[in-house]
Parts: sequence; structure tokens; C-alpha cells
Amino acid sequence: MTFIRSLCVALALTGLAGMAAEAQTGPLRITITDGVIEPLPFAAPQFIAENPGAAEVAAQISQVVAADLTGTGLFREIPASAFISPVTSFEAPVAYADWKAINAQALITGAVSAGTDGRINVKFRLYDVFSGAPLGDGLQFGGGQGDWRRMAHKVADQIYARITGESPYFDSRVAYVAESGPKDQRLKRLAIMDYDGANVQYLTDSSTIVLAPRFSPSGDRVLYTSFETGFPRIKLMDLASVSSRALAELQGNMTFAPRFSPDGGTVVFSLSQDGNTDLYAMKLSSGATTRLTNAPSIETAPSFSPDGSKIVFESDRSGNQQLYVMSAGGGEATRISFGEGRYGTPVWSPRGDMVAFTKQNAGRFHIGVMRTDGSEERLLTASFLDEGPTWSPNGRVIMFTREGAGAAGVAQLYSVDISGRNLKAVPMQGGASDPDWSPLLP
Repeated sequence: MTFIRSLCVALALTGLAGMAAEAQTGPLRITITDGVIEPLPFAAPQFIAENPGAAEVAAQISQVVAADLTGTGLFREIPASAFISPVTSFEAPVAYADWKAINAQALITGAVSAGTDGRINVKFRLYDVFSGAPLGDGLQFGGGQGDWRRMAHKVADQIYARITGESPYFDSRVAYVAESGPKDQRLKRLAIMDYDGANVQYLTDSSTIVLAPRFSPSGDRVLYTSFETGFPRIKLMDLASVSSRALAELQGNMTFAPRFSPDGGTVVFSLSQDGNTDLYAMKLSSGATTRLTNAPSIETAPSFSPDGSKIVFESDRSGNQQLYVMSAGGGEATRISFGEGRYGTPVWSPRGDMVAFTKQNAGRFHIGVMRTDGSEERLLTASFLDEGPTWSPNGRVIMFTREGAGAAGVAQLYSVDISGRNLKAVPMQGGASDPDWSPLLP
């Protein structure tokens, strides 16, 4: 496997100079080997306000771009106090020697203009300081004043992709369950936010328990489990109208743990009937339902492979919770987890090469990853309670729920790189659980 490891080890030896030619025609792709990780130093002078109405938003966009990059753990921002020469014009020539003198390997410049119609335009350029050349062409984004955070994320996405060679993930959202109140009387409501905890929007009130929100592949709908009737029922919400409907009327049965197929046309879920829990698939266009498993055990937490051909799920058919893979149409399942302890909540990576999971062993909970055949298992976290992983759109980062022990323990969202590095809490107010990461926004 190649991961983004030690940008300093990979880049400090060659600089960016040896790769500048490649950068002119495509994204800079770096093969990273194992090693001590030293973040790549970059300089990002505050974006220039090209007219008086753009000053505040220019400062805000600059802050978000820098926060996105440093938040990955792969980049280190050089403070403005170290700058030798200011950037006063977006079109001014770059004084490469001044940036090289403070060891900036990448330089980001940008400008923001605000129109009288309330729209803003953001443009940026990325430079390879050591080769003295741009990394790709400059880009420009436009939108309403309220879209400034999205434009900042888009700028950061482009910079991240050009330097790392990986797909971006900053311009995305997370659906989750917002929690409040004491642990034994927890109030829960459905919410969505930007990937970094900003722009929280509540989608339901706290009058009923809601669980496990799951985005559609297009990011415009969310499946979730509601206890509105007293029993778990799957509901489907349209995010534009914030209206929801029951997925299916299966009287007397409990339905839960839903997830979309990659094409968005099918939902796979668990249905409990006559004391038995199996996996079913429903075509959203017709409501036609197909039973996928038929075993005297609990089958739940299904997740499609990116190509839609297979499903990974958890089952206790072997005596305790383990992970299995089967065809998306049902049939014989193959067990893929064989380590000590119990495995659950598997989620297939968007890249198709890994499965993330929750593992409980020896009184501790872990978030881990393994190859889709069960090989190369690696545990990324350990705590009193870590559970429910979800992948970033590029398959690079995993977000999950962490809850502390005791009556005062609060559920929080954390993220970790798939290398096991950069474990951190998502900055947000209040308790939160059950995250699900959206695809990149259109």
C-alpha cells in the first residue's frame, strides 16, 4: 500500500522542484513510504480584498483554507510574522527567494471581490517555491455571499489534490445524531453539518429517537431509523424540503440499519420478523422487496461495495458478531473477520479496497480497517467506546463516535487518518453520534 506519509521525507529530499514539470500538466502525485511524518510547510498570505466589500470575507476564506490543510496533519502553516515580503497584488510577480528563505515549500495566493448583487468571486494560485513555478493553473469560484465557506473548501480541495495526488474531501457534509440531556434520558435529533463541524442544520426535533442517518450517493436524501411509532422504522428524508416518509409499511415488523446502493435506486436494510433478523433489499422505484439472507441469526449493518456487486454485513451466525461478504443479490456469505473479539458496523471504503469496522475485545472498543478479504487488519483507535465508522469521500479519513465512561460520558465525533495518525475531535457544540459522510457536493 502507498499512503501519504512523511510529506517532509518525500519532499524535503527532492524539494518540489524535481516534480514541477509534472505539475504543469496534472496533479502532483507523490509516492510516500513509511517514515517519521513531518508536515509540509506552506505559506498562505491573507487573500487580497479587491474591493472594500470583500475585506471581511477574504479574511474568513483565508482562515478556512489554512485550517482545512493543517487539519489533515499533512501540512504546516508558516505564520505571517515570518513573512519577508507582503503580497499586495494577486498579479504581482512572486518573490520566490523570500519564500524559500523561510522554508515555505508551497505558496498560496488568492483574491476576493464582492459584487453589488451580493455575489463574491474567489481566485487562487498555488506555487512550488523551490522550483519557482506554479503548480497548475489558477482557478476561480463564484457564488453568493453565504457560500463563502464552500468556496474556501473548494480552494483547499484543489490545493490538497495537486500536492498529494489524492482526491479531495473538504467540500462535503456529515449527517449525524445530535444528542443532549443526561445519559439515561438522552434526547436525539437528526442534523447535518460541514465536514469540519460548521453550518449545523437540525432536520428533526427531539420528540422521538432517531438513529443511523445515511446519505444517498447524490447527497440530496438521507435514510434514517425513527422510533416515532414506538418501533424502529426506516424513513427517507429529502434534504431540500426537509420532508420525510416511511420507506415501507411492513406492519408488525421492525426495520433498521438502512443503506443506499451506489446507484441510489436500492436500499438494503435489516428486518426483524417472528424473532428473526435478516437482510432485505428494496427497489425505491417500485417498493419491491427481496430477502437476501435466511439464517437463524441476526444479520445487520449492511454496506455495498462501490461497484454495487457485493455487500459486507455483520452476523452472529458463528456464535458472536463477525463480518461477512456476499453477493448483492444474496446467497452464500464468506466470513472475513477472524481476529479475537467481536466485529460490527462494517463500511466499504469508497476506493473499494478496504472495510472499516468496530471491534470489541478485552473490554476496549476499536475502529479498524482490513482488506476486503479480511487480510491486513489494523486497529486505528482504542478507547472505552469507539464505534460506527464512516469514510471521507476520498477514502482517506474515517469519522466515528467516541463516548466516555460513566454517567458524565458524552458522545463526540472524532476523525482519524487511515494510517492511524491525526486522531482528533471534530469541533462542534453538544453531543453527537452516528456520523455518515456525504459524497463531495456538486
